[in-house]
Amino acid sequence: MNAYDLARGLHILAVIAWMAGLLFLPRLYAYDAEQAGKPEPLRSEMRGLLRVWQRRLLKIILNPAMIAAWAFGLWLFWLRSGEGADWSFAHQSWMLAKIAGVFALSGWHGYLSAEFRRIQAGTSVRTGRFWRMTNEVPFVIAVVMVLSVTLEWGTR
Repeated sequence: MNAYDLARGLHILAVIAWMAGLLFLPRLYAYDAEQAGKPEPLRSEMRGLLRVWQRRLLKIILNPAMIAAWAFGLWLFWLRSGEGADWSFAHQSWMLAKIAGVFALSGWHGYLSAEFRRIQAGTSVRTGRFWRMTNEVPFVIAVVMVLSVTLEWGTR
């Protein structure tokens, strides 16, 4: 086993966990937003449960998975460069697409975290429809990233 294969495997596992959270959290937000029209005490009970799930998903899965994905990705980047000897791959279109995707997913993660704070404060204005419509955003970004890396677009 070499370091590159280890880093790649750990990176893939971290990204899987991160993507799972990015795809599930908006669904929890949609369910939360849809509680507004429900009668009490069911509404309060369900919202309390949903918010516990949201917090746990963010704190136990999403945040650690994002940190691990970044850490293992940077390790891969370093190993791919020959431990700092050749950075030419970093300017290729496939790598630029991957980097743009990483920043897009990180931005979406940040948006979801900020929305969690708004939901907790009772100031969120997003509807269940909004969350259902944007639920697949991370998957579309991931498709572009995975295909750009596996096909190394722009290198042939």
